[in-house]
Amino acid sequence: MMWPSLFAVLSFVLPLVAAVNAPAYSGWTLRWQSVFPYARGVLPDYQNDKWNVITGYLGINNETQVYTRNPANLQCSGQGTLQITPVRDARGGWTSGRIESRYTFLPTAGRVTLAESRIRFGTNPTNRKQGIWPAFWVLGDILRRGGSWPSCGELDILENINGQLRGYGTAHCGPTASGGPCRETTGLGGSTPMPDMGWHTWRITWDRRPASWRDEAITWYLDGRQFFQIRGSTINNQAIWSTLCRSNLYFIVNMAVGGFWVSGLSFPPDSHSRPRTNTLFSPVRPIVKPLVVLDP
Repeated sequence: MMWPSLFAVLSFVLPLVAAVNAPAYSGWTLRWQSVFPYARGVLPDYQNDKWNVITGYLGINNETQVYTRNPANLQCSGQGTLQITPVRDARGGWTSGRIESRYTFLPTAGRVTLAESRIRFGTNPTNRKQGIWPAFWVLGDILRRGGSWPSCGELDILENINGQLRGYGTAHCGPTASGGPCRETTGLGGSTPMPDMGWHTWRITWDRRPASWRDEAITWYLDGRQFFQIRGSTINNQAIWSTLCRSNLYFIVNMAVGGFWVSGLSFPPDSHSRPRTNTLFSPVRPIVKPLVVLDP
């Protein structure tokens, strides 16, 4: 296999490329962004400053993929984007990519915090995307410090399954993994039609301007159009709401293969269907190239 050699060469020559910064929005202040400024084939944790590359089989959601550091699964494009590609091997097993931000952020009291990314999906037809489950989401940082799911809080900014022209936004919360205010294990969510698999901006905002936590809101958008919202009063429990809107969070971007949600469509229909479904995360918007901004 030639990928490790290619990676070694690219790393040796200092793989920096011209980065495109996130757009400037009037009235907002940039807090953090990731622009994937490295040459093609380089991993996004090259300088150990922004991301952790996750490896191994995580054993969650009945997914089948093994996450790797192989550029065949995960690499910067050389054009300021990140590329994730699930790959099926000769024995029928799957490998893929997952990154988690080292950066954590707290939605600021009295302000609106915004996170977004411009994302596109691969051009394979739907029948070549069965069982493919890309996601852009955040988890409560307490999970890294001994906490548990779903009481840590989870907000799925975008999920897509099986190549459908539909995006999903979901909140998961405690205290238990069954039932509760977020209706686990399904979660509390909404969805929106997608016009195509091309570039679109997926955004979430945390509005902490109201005087009461019950009136605070978390809102999901596709290309600036709202498609789902929850408020503190939706959860109706201040401690649980705080895990979603008043606690430190970190970004995750991954491409799963299989899982309970995609159910009977967990795998391509025959052994000859081996999708290499690229998902690109644009630098022009945050995540994977995540961007967090505040209003003044």
